[in-house]
This record gives sequence, structure tokens and C-alpha cells, in this order.
Amino acid sequence: MRVELLCSPDCPNRQPARERLDEALAALGVAEAVVETRSVATHEDAEALRFPGSPTFRVDGHDPFPVEGATGGLSCRIYHTPDGPAGVPTVAQLVRALERAH
Repeated sequence: MRVELLCSPDCPNRQPARERLDEALAALGVAEAVVETRSVATHEDAEALRFPGSPTFRVDGHDPFPVEGATGGLSCRIYHTPDGPAGVPTVAQLVRALERAH
């Protein structure tokens, strides 16, 4: 399993996203997962990556939280969580996304 965390350089949710991702991977016992953190700094990079906002998770090249109609751009991303809109999915949501990919 290959996991990417894509973030804009000044994303306030970069650290919480990585912490929750690490918690989700630990909960699943997925020691073989390769996690790569990538910085998306330009609009050109964002468009080329079809980056729907920061932070974005990709598992084996696929966004487990797809955004319909996303074309790419530098912006904050909003996730729909059980507690309402948030800048990062919950650990439980990440666990489910990783389970589907695993």
C-alpha cells in the first residue's frame, strides 16, 4: 500500500492530517505502507495533480474521499465528518478508507 499526503506549504492541517493518518495506519497494523508527504506549491502543480485542496490523501494513487468536479487548485479542503465540516477526516474515516484500499 502506498499512501500520499499532499499539502500546500502553509496548510494549517498538514500536521493534524499526518497524525491522524499515522493513527489510522497503526490501528490497522499496516506496517508495509509507504507514506510520502508531497508539497503542492504552485497552481500548475495543483492542476497537474488534480489537487482538490489541502490536505489530500491518496491511497495507491486514488483519492479515498473524491470530490466531484474537482479540477485542481490551491485551497483548503473540507471533509464531511460526523461532527460536521472539518479540515481533516477523522481517524475512523481514514481507517475505513485504508481498509477499502487494502
